[in-house]
Amino acid sequence: MAEPCWLADECVTVSLVRELRGAGHDVLYVAEFAASLSDVEVIVLASREGRLLLTADKDLGELVFRRGQAVPGLILLRIDPENGPLVRKRLLEAVDKLGQGLFGRYVVIDEVRFRSRPL
Repeated sequence: MAEPCWLADECVTVSLVRELRGAGHDVLYVAEFAASLSDVEVIVLASREGRLLLTADKDLGELVFRRGQAVPGLILLRIDPENGPLVRKRLLEAVDKLGQGLFGRYVVIDEVRFRSRPL
């Protein structure tokens, strides 16, 4: 199965982006090419590119659910970014467990569980 393609919001750490790329994932990183994009513009870009949106910004979930902004998939990291090894471990566990099933879902990743619901 092919690995999902990602759009990493600028609130995602550069070290996590490097880890994903090192593991063979295709990652566009907003901070590298358009750090001034608004949340709506980030969602539009993820949708246009067909990429899963990876973020630690809860506001993006509100835009998707309350305002009906379409996105291929939204993954919200709810782990302290200072704990990089745990963030990486939990994200890769979610990818291993859900794979392409991340598309069409809103997945919240925390220290101990994954919460998932359809978009």
